[in-house]
Amino acid sequence: MDNRYLKATPMLDYECQSIRELIIERGWKQLPEFERIKAIYNYVRDEILFGYNIDDDIPASKVLSDGYGQCNTKGTLFMAILRSCGIPCRVHGFTIDKKLQKGAMTGFVYRNAPQNVFHSWVEVYFENCWYELEAFILDIAYLTSLQQLNQDCEGAFCGYGVAVKDFRKPAIDFNRNNTYIHSEGINQDFGVYDSPDEMLKYHHQELSPIKKFAYRNLGRHLMNRNVRKIRRQKR
Repeated sequence: MDNRYLKATPMLDYECQSIRELIIERGWKQLPEFERIKAIYNYVRDEILFGYNIDDDIPASKVLSDGYGQCNTKGTLFMAILRSCGIPCRVHGFTIDKKLQKGAMTGFVYRNAPQNVFHSWVEVYFENCWYELEAFILDIAYLTSLQQLNQDCEGAFCGYGVAVKDFRKPAIDFNRNNTYIHSEGINQDFGVYDSPDEMLKYHHQELSPIKKFAYRNLGRHLMNRNVRKIRRQKR
């Protein structure tokens, strides 16, 4: 496997102290390769909560210190930990229709959001195969709450950060398989990149300076408050 899929970058800053200490604490490097990938995947999915950071271009260490993230930022942390643990990985860029975010985004935040929302997933090389891993985006507590709040829904579901064919049994657990949680909302495919740093040179969220300021200072805080409210509303 090409060494470029294991390199540190400014965003994949896995040599920082906080990420090194986390890896040692969890003992991930001592696990067999499959168990290593699965343990890291589950950590990023469930212990780094679904939420909206200040921007997509923050380094993995910042995502870790925030303790939350969305597709692009959680993906950056996931990749940094994987590479530090010797697992080759790359990033695949897309856009998704904003209707997928309706419910997580509400009111004027949703109305003013771009129609095409920048998105990515992580591809992991294991046993001579690239696996597409996307379902680390939503923590299991948030997804379970959504399922309980929408108990009458069978089959496909779109909204609240979910776009899947089977809402009751989405493919969210890694067991030598692809995992998806946004994939049914994809409307543009930008292809694969060695790192998020490289991807963001060519593709990023299109926002005017005013909308970017509003998102950073108000919009994301309203979205995070709403996500926390949904997560608490288990029935």
